[in-house]
Order: sequence, then structure tokens, then C-alpha cells
Amino acid sequence: MMVLITYDVDTLSSSGKKRLRNVANACKDYGQRVQNSVFECLLTESQFLVLRARLESIIDLNLDSIRFYFLGKNWERRVEKMGKTTSFDISGDLII
Repeated sequence: MMVLITYDVDTLSSSGKKRLRNVANACKDYGQRVQNSVFECLLTESQFLVLRARLESIIDLNLDSIRFYFLGKNWERRVEKMGKTTSFDISGDLII
């Protein structure tokens, strides 16, 4: 399933800046950054549960927020892009 993850982390303190880096790194492990605080992640149900638990352990629930948007199986038809794009086809083959 395609999950769009957006987050807003309070960075007024040094601990907030660390949380922001940790949230971004956790999301990078499962998907690609498409905007500053937005990731597209192609996940199985179990991968989503692991990532969600990891993110919940990082953020301060009183200061930060994360939103998960579930785009489903036909997500390609639901995503429209405009302007500069530096992303790659997340469902395609990856050659390293």
C-alpha cells in the first residue's frame, strides 16, 4: 500500500532538532522524500506497523505531529504532480 507520511516537529529546542532528524531518517528507511516533511512509502501492513511504532517512539506527542495518508493500491491514479520533481518510480526496479 502507498502511504504518504507528513510530519511537523517542534524544532525550537536541540532535542526537537534531533527528533526531526530521527523522524526523517526513519522515513528514509521506508520510502522517498518528495518534499521537506513529506515521504511516499510503499509498505506492507507489517512494515507500516513497524514504522508507525518507530515514529511514535521518536516524537514528543505533546509537541509534534505525524499524519499518515493511505492512498491504497491504485495510488498512481490518485497522485498528480506539477512542477519540479526529483522523485523516482517507487514501485519500479531499483538498480544500484
